[in-house]
Amino acid sequence: MERTVNNNISFMGANLVAQQLDWNMTEGWNQGDSAANDWYRPISTFEERFDAFVQSAVHAGFDTVDVWHPQLNYEWATDEHITGAQRVLQKHGVTVASYGSSYGDTVKKFRRANEIAKALGTNILGGQTPLLFSDRTSVIGILKEFGNVLGLENHPQKTAAELLDEIGNDHDGVIGATVDTGWFGTQGFDAAQALRELGSNVFYVHLKDVRAVGAHDTCAYGDGIVPIEDCVRALNEIGYDRPISIEHEPEHYNPFPEVLRSRARLLKLLEETEMSFT
Repeated sequence: MERTVNNNISFMGANLVAQQLDWNMTEGWNQGDSAANDWYRPISTFEERFDAFVQSAVHAGFDTVDVWHPQLNYEWATDEHITGAQRVLQKHGVTVASYGSSYGDTVKKFRRANEIAKALGTNILGGQTPLLFSDRTSVIGILKEFGNVLGLENHPQKTAAELLDEIGNDHDGVIGATVDTGWFGTQGFDAAQALRELGSNVFYVHLKDVRAVGAHDTCAYGDGIVPIEDCVRALNEIGYDRPISIEHEPEHYNPFPEVLRSRARLLKLLEETEMSFT
C-alpha cells in the first residue's frame, strides 16, 4: 500500500555549515557557525536568505526542515526575524521538525530558545544546554510552560547509558534524547544498539553516517560505518513515530548530491520496514 513519507524525513539546516565559506571550512565547526550567524543576522536580508535555505530543501524534495540556530539564533532574533521566517515557511508549505542548538547557559537564553521553537511550530529542542546541569529545575519548568521537550543530543557520550544518566527520571517526560547516530559511530558505539537501549527516551533522531571511528567525517548512507539499516529497524522496534532528520555536514564540499542519495535510501528502508508515523 502506498503511503506518504515526505513529512517524516527532514532536512537538517546544519548540513549547510560550510555554505557561506564556499563549501570549504578550513578552521572547524565554529568557523561555519560564525559565518552562518553573520549571513542570517541582518534583518534587511534575513527573509531573502532564510527563503533561500528553505527553497534549497524544497528543491531537494523535502517539505520538512530542522532550523539550525545560526539560521534564526535566539541570541539575535527579533520579532521581525521570526515573522519573516514564518512567512517563508508558510509560503513554501514547509514544516519545522526541530530547532537545533546549544541553548545557552542562562534562564533568559533558554526561555528565548523555547519561544523561537514555539514560533517555528515545533516543540522539539534538539541539542544541549549547560543550564540543565546548573539549574535543572528551571529547564524543566520552562519546557513545561511552553509545551516543549528537550532532546539531549549525544556528542561526547560514549554509550547510551551515559545519555540516560543525563536524561534522568525526574522530568515528567520533557527531557529525552536526540540521537545523533553519527556521533555514536565516531565514539565507536553501535548506534542501533543505542536506539534500542534508549527506547521511549528517543525524542528525535539525526540519522547520520561517518566514515570511521575516532573522527567525524560525515558521508552518504552506506559509505561509512554506521549501521543505517539496523538503525531504521531499531526505530521501528521502539515505536518511534516522529520525523527522521537527514544530517550530513561535509567541511569541504556541497552535501546536496549525497543528501539526495541518502534520502532515496532512507525512503526505501522506511518502505521495507513499513514504519508508521503520526
